[in-house]
Amino acid sequence: MSIVIDKQVIGDLWMELRDRKKLQRLMIVQDVSNRRLAMAAGWKSHSYMNRLVSGQVKTLEPEPALRIAKFLGVGVEDLFLTKVEDSAGRHGLKKVS
Repeated sequence: MSIVIDKQVIGDLWMELRDRKKLQRLMIVQDVSNRRLAMAAGWKSHSYMNRLVSGQVKTLEPEPALRIAKFLGVGVEDLFLTKVEDSAGRHGLKKVS
């Protein structure tokens, strides 16, 4: 997802999981499976949820992150960091057209 202000692209927006063990604890306490949480996130498959919980990946789109937090009854900021890539790129490098 890119943020656009007055036809100027500011950058991409994504969410990063803060602590996979906290997510796992919430899932255990609430008796929620990877498959059920993936459905709540709006995903058709549970494979990405498996990768998120196991630590193989840390990032996801904002909408599934919001859905996951809401489903588990916690604030999105408790589970995820909001990340924004500036228009020059993640490391200040210019994007090549």
